[in-house]
Amino acid sequence: MGAPLRKLSGDPDCKNGTCPTLWGTDDGKNYVVQGYVITDPERLAQLDLPEGETAVMIPAAVLEEYFRARG
Repeated sequence: MGAPLRKLSGDPDCKNGTCPTLWGTDDGKNYVVQGYVITDPERLAQLDLPEGETAVMIPAAVLEEYFRARG
């Protein structure tokens, strides 16, 4: 099992609890981003993702909140 996750930041406009979120591992070595899966073929082509990777989109506020809290 990997390192436990801790919630670092979430979508401030979230009303249902299962919204885009930034998580960090307790060991501080990795981040996990929970967001909306990108399915637009044009956007995915721009990313040129290798096998085994995926991309998600999150509101800017999720990262802004995280960096503001660290500031």
